[in-house]
Amino acid sequence: MNPEITHLLLLSLLSVAVLITLIAWVRMNAFLALLLAAMVMGLGSGMNPAAMMTAFEKGMGGTLGGIAGILGLGTILGGLLAASGGAEVLAKALIKLFGPKRVHWCLMALGLCIGLTTWFAVGLVMLVPILLTLARETKEPFLKLAIPLLAVLSIMHGVMPPHPGPVVALQALHADLGKVILWGLLAAVPVAAISGPIFARWAVRHVQAEAPKMPPIDPSVASRKLPSLGVTIAVLTVPIMLLLTQTVAELLVDDKESTIRKVTSVIGNPTLALGLSVIFAGLAFRFTRNEALRIGERAIAAVGMTLLVVGAGGGFKGVLEASGAANAIGAMATAAHLPPLVFGWVCAALVRVATGSATVAITTASGLVAPLVLSTPGVNPELVVVGIGCGSLFLSHLNDAGFWIVKETLGLTVSQTLRTWTVTETLVGVTGLFVAWGLDSVF
Repeated sequence: MNPEITHLLLLSLLSVAVLITLIAWVRMNAFLALLLAAMVMGLGSGMNPAAMMTAFEKGMGGTLGGIAGILGLGTILGGLLAASGGAEVLAKALIKLFGPKRVHWCLMALGLCIGLTTWFAVGLVMLVPILLTLARETKEPFLKLAIPLLAVLSIMHGVMPPHPGPVVALQALHADLGKVILWGLLAAVPVAAISGPIFARWAVRHVQAEAPKMPPIDPSVASRKLPSLGVTIAVLTVPIMLLLTQTVAELLVDDKESTIRKVTSVIGNPTLALGLSVIFAGLAFRFTRNEALRIGERAIAAVGMTLLVVGAGGGFKGVLEASGAANAIGAMATAAHLPPLVFGWVCAALVRVATGSATVAITTASGLVAPLVLSTPGVNPELVVVGIGCGSLFLSHLNDAGFWIVKETLGLTVSQTLRTWTVTETLVGVTGLFVAWGLDSVF
């Protein structure tokens, strides 16, 4: 490797080390720590200070532009679900169906169904009220239920279309959509089992974490009659169905200018879909306008710092990309001369660690591995897509917006998040590589 690439790689490691030190040891506010770590990366790589701050602001805006509405509206939807008693109704039905000792499998099934069509952050904020209610009702350790849910939602986000990363990969590698879904589901089962329930058994013995408190219930609605199970399921189903309309239209209608595609691209937008779902939830649970407004305001008040920190994570990622760190990592992986599937995984994993973005990791790795896949006979492009997707989930840490979403949503400390969420993502990445590689060797 040339000296410039080596310099960028070492600088990336230094900036991450500075970030961890400032947050874990100095106890600095996470937003300020991310800003200072970005400065170390940008100034150390020779970026103009003005250009560095522009990259930080652009990265912050790009991240919040895609996720602020989702987090905010998803939190309001969760608040309405909790305040209405809908989360309690659904939790009791699931306990009755699966039994109190098997509810983590139930949460995995819910995560699979919701994660197939929704972004990771959307699925998480939608399911948190149910997760908290199940933890309270079953008296099971909170992490025993939370980790399997996180694992499934993460796997779906990384390997399953219509999520943006896998769609980019299958287009770049000329893979078949149906086969990607088939191989993705086959790989997801053992990966989810290892990184979810099996790891959770270890985690609950070594990491002590209390479940965050449920959102406060407005006294004026505390004595309300509980909604029916059907109404509760409908409230959870509406956002999924709205999000799914865009995917179905893209599969069935080729003409991008058709009325159907134009309409579904609007109602299937995650922010609008959740906005409409919040309105539907308020009506279905029969809240008055004042009640719904108070519940929404109380729910959203808790996510202000979360949005700021998530945005700063995006800003750090923007500086890492603008400095050339992602390209340097790709060049290092290219020099390794690995099999296409392993090469794609390594590229995605390294870019993920450097930038904190699964989508950026998949996009970069797909571009690097595509010429090799398309020119090598006998390569299964669908399994390469799965391998790249698993690599893009590897070692989520402090430069990943998802890390901060999990930390704040589940009420964990930085240390607890590193020992649970980061390890879960690492297990997803590593086991995903071996499962995809094994399937490729057999089939």
